[in-house]
Amino acid sequence: MQADALVVLGSAPVAPDDPGPVLVRRVACAVDALRRGVADHLVLSGGAVGPPPAEAQWMRTLALDRGVPADRIELEERSRNTFENALYTAVILRRRGWRRVAVVTDVFHMARALYVFRRLGLDAVGEPVRHRGGGSRLAWYAGWIREPGALLRSAYLFRIGRDKPLVEAVWGE
Repeated sequence: MQADALVVLGSAPVAPDDPGPVLVRRVACAVDALRRGVADHLVLSGGAVGPPPAEAQWMRTLALDRGVPADRIELEERSRNTFENALYTAVILRRRGWRRVAVVTDVFHMARALYVFRRLGLDAVGEPVRHRGGGSRLAWYAGWIREPGALLRSAYLFRIGRDKPLVEAVWGE
């Protein structure tokens, strides 16, 4: 499938001056997919969970350093979690007239990311990062351990309608 955009999900930087291995490997995967023609644009999604700058700003710098033209990059800088990544990215997609996205995140996070994006009505496929690329083994395996519970929590929050007020507030903009 040719996607309209690659949506790269953020992760908290390691330190104020270090984006960390998660952001580096996700951007590298996205740039590779962009070069393979999976999509023509990047939507970099992630707010300032820790100290500034926002995750999306870090990813923009990394993408520009890898040769991606600035006019192919869109930033979503409000989100603080996977649900908000999908929600605020959907606003950008609607404004641009884009419907299909390829989500770039670590392979262990992909099931939850696609679940949330699809539940919010987006036509999403995965473009997973399959290696830990410089990160610690402990963090990589911790991700695998954490995600089943996080997926169940996301399903529960949708089931009880916790998403509705935020969706209405954002999509009513």
